[in-house]
Amino acid sequence: MTSTLPASANGLSRETAPLLSQSISERIRARLRSAGVTFLANDNIADHILDGELEGLEREVADRVRDLLRALVIDIENDHNTEETAERVARMYLHEVFKGRYHQQPKIASFPNVKQLDEIYTVGPITVRSACSHHLVPIMGNCWIGIKPGSRVIGLSKFTRVADWVFSRPHIQEEAVMILADEIERLCEPQGLGIIVKAQHYCMKWRGVREPQTSMVNSVVRGDFRHDPSLKQEFFELVRQQEALLST
Repeated sequence: MTSTLPASANGLSRETAPLLSQSISERIRARLRSAGVTFLANDNIADHILDGELEGLEREVADRVRDLLRALVIDIENDHNTEETAERVARMYLHEVFKGRYHQQPKIASFPNVKQLDEIYTVGPITVRSACSHHLVPIMGNCWIGIKPGSRVIGLSKFTRVADWVFSRPHIQEEAVMILADEIERLCEPQGLGIIVKAQHYCMKWRGVREPQTSMVNSVVRGDFRHDPSLKQEFFELVRQQEALLST
C-alpha cells in the first residue's frame, strides 16, 4: 500500500524521498551528471555505482528487455524458450559482454624493472570480444601487445585481463585500441608501446553488406615505437612471427 503520510513522517527527508522513487539507472545517471562524468558506451562507470545497485540495475534491465520482447510480439508468457530470456540477457550484459562498463578493472600488480630491461617483447594473440556500439552485435578477434619496458613491468597474463576488461564494452574498434593503450601506459609506463587488433565485425558479416570474410586491422604505436622506425618494424615483424607459429 502506498503511504499517504508526508515523507518526514515515514522517516525520510524531503531530499531523500524523490530519490527512492527513481529507477536505479536514473539514480546512477544523475550521480554521473552531477560529477561531470561522461557515460558513453565505452566508458567505465564502476566508480559511480554504489554497493547493491548493480543487482537492482540487473532487475531493471531485465524488465526493459521484457518490454523489448513484447514489442517484438514474442509471447514470453507462453513461450518456454523465452520466458527467462530477459533475466539471461540482463545478466549477460552487466556481468559478461559489457562488464568493462560496470565492474572495476581487475587488480593488476606492477613491479620495479630492477634489471632495467629495455628489449622489446610482444604478447599475443590475445582473444578479444566486444560488441559494435552501432548495432550491439559481436566483434571477435585477436590482439597483440608490444612493450619496450620502462620503470615498471606487469605479468604477461595481466595484459590479457586488461584487454578483456577494456573490450568488454560496446565499441568501435578504433577507439577500443586507444583506450587499451591508455590503460597499459598507466599501468606500467613503458618506454614504447604497440598494439595491433585484427577482428571481424558481425555488423558486416551478419547484416548490412553481409561480407563473411571481411575483417578490420588497426594499430596504435606510442613512445619509442612511434619515434624509432626500426623498433616499430621490429614490433610488426615479431607479430608476423607469432602468427606464423599458429599456422604451423
